[in-house]
Amino acid sequence: MKDKRVLYVSSEVIPYLPETEISSMSFEAPRMINNAGGQIRIFMPRYGNINERRHQLHEVIRLSGMNLVIKDMDLPLIIKVATIPKERIQVYFIDNDEYFKRKATYTDENGEMFPDNDERAIFFAKGVVETVKKLNWAPDLIHVHGWLASFLPLYIKQYYSNEPLFENSKIVFSVYNQGFEGELGDKTWDKLKFDEFDDDAIEKMKKATYVNMMKNAIRNSDALIIGSKEIHPELKEYIDASEKPVLDYQAMEEFSQAYIDFYKEHLE
Repeated sequence: MKDKRVLYVSSEVIPYLPETEISSMSFEAPRMINNAGGQIRIFMPRYGNINERRHQLHEVIRLSGMNLVIKDMDLPLIIKVATIPKERIQVYFIDNDEYFKRKATYTDENGEMFPDNDERAIFFAKGVVETVKKLNWAPDLIHVHGWLASFLPLYIKQYYSNEPLFENSKIVFSVYNQGFEGELGDKTWDKLKFDEFDDDAIEKMKKATYVNMMKNAIRNSDALIIGSKEIHPELKEYIDASEKPVLDYQAMEEFSQAYIDFYKEHLE
């Protein structure tokens, strides 16, 4: 993996959020590639419950300042960065007061999902792409983790399909058993249609459940990793039918070589 460029995009990364399968792997996999001589970038949302002072986040003025259009709104994109202690790994944070200032990750104090989580996911996907474009850093591989990051494969493969920076990028998507109940929002389809996707490209988003979000991401990825020991049976069936390359679940203690081999297989 020496000198290969791997972009990690995740809804959660430790030490900035509590330890889960997603946040742990979103730290361990980049660390592994970094130690193997690869070049990495990590992106995650800057949720309001991340302590900026403790983690020493600071705004990157040269990357901030552009506006992203979500529905009919122009919203400023703010980019912050921090370094994971002892690892010398930089993490880029996608920020916007409208979506990420609230002091919670996905739900309110009553455990109810934020009604604009779909817009937050769209903003995050667009923000990652626009920031990577500003960095002029063409990734060989893009590894996506978590449902809030799961619109990224759709946007890269469809909305940004003519962007030369991602022309040769391969997308790997990890499927976890860490989702949400109910629907993301009843207007998700309309919000995606605002970006002029073909009906077929976002057909699954007519009913924006966790399972359908995963199916949408699976469809737009080049290869898949099973991130949990058990995943939703409907997703297992969909993955099997997709005929895409799949790496089965790997325990945290022994994933390294399997991930490296899987990455290399799809970089050739």
